Amino acid sequence: MLHVKNLTFSYDKSPILKAISFKAKQGEHVAIIGESGSGKSTLLKVLYGEYDLDEGHIFWHDEEILGPKYNLVVGYDFMKYVAQEFDLMPFITVEENIGKFLSRFYPEEKQKRTDELLEVVELTKFAKTKVKTLSGGQKQRVALARALAKQPEIILLDEPFSHIDNFKKQSLRRSVFKYLKQNNITCVVATHDKEDVLGFADRMIVLNNHKIAVNDYPETLYKNPKTPLIASFFGEFNVINNNIVYAHQLKVVEHSNLKVVVKHSYFKGHYYLIEADLHGKALFFEYSKQVSEGSILFLKVIEDYHI
Repeated sequence: MLHVKNLTFSYDKSPILKAISFKAKQGEHVAIIGESGSGKSTLLKVLYGEYDLDEGHIFWHDEEILGPKYNLVVGYDFMKYVAQEFDLMPFITVEENIGKFLSRFYPEEKQKRTDELLEVVELTKFAKTKVKTLSGGQKQRVALARALAKQPEIILLDEPFSHIDNFKKQSLRRSVFKYLKQNNITCVVATHDKEDVLGFADRMIVLNNHKIAVNDYPETLYKNPKTPLIASFFGEFNVINNNIVYAHQLKVVEHSNLKVVVKHSYFKGHYYLIEADLHGKALFFEYSKQVSEGSILFLKVIEDYHI
């Protein structure tokens, strides 16, 4: 189990993280979300032992994770960290990068392990390709595979799919998170993408003002967003009579007390996101067809679940 107790960290006397406490069981996936500058990436680096704490403790099972004051070499064998910058070897191939730290005494096992991870990150056909010729997204996938090569007990992922295009992102996300679950690897992922959370994370931690604002199940936070910050992570929303209402919860009806004037229609594929004016403020809702600017519509909140 990962156990973070009252973690506090400052950089150049500027507070970054204050009194952070949470746990992650073996095999559990925890997503860290928050606005840019909220400390998501810093938290992962601190968990990895890259920085010394001002206060608090971090334990993996019974072993305390310590910073550079105590360790000449940063990091632990049981933990891997995949940063947004990829520390790869550009002049050797993809499979050589992945197998670099696997034992040469068992070549067949090394090749089997490398081939397995190439399949997980969907790079099998690039096995013999030199890393320097790859795109940013492909390099990110190599970094993921290399981190998994020695079967860590816990992995820290910082925006793990940010460089990967939409053609590959969905299938790759499923493949990687499925692999982690199957191998009972604890995962802490810092992300700004709700798709990294919904369907994959067991818990979701929201950082705000240097502290943990919320630590709960993703489904609970989605269905009951307590603040606009949480709601904004999941999609377009509105604040109506001090209640948070997602755009998809507004339905066009013949008449209601919610009268709006349409300003713009945004094509979103299977629906249009309509921007309208409600008492001088922007309001967003989903509709099946485009609506002309200036049209007057009436809306009703659909109580598909409690907000």
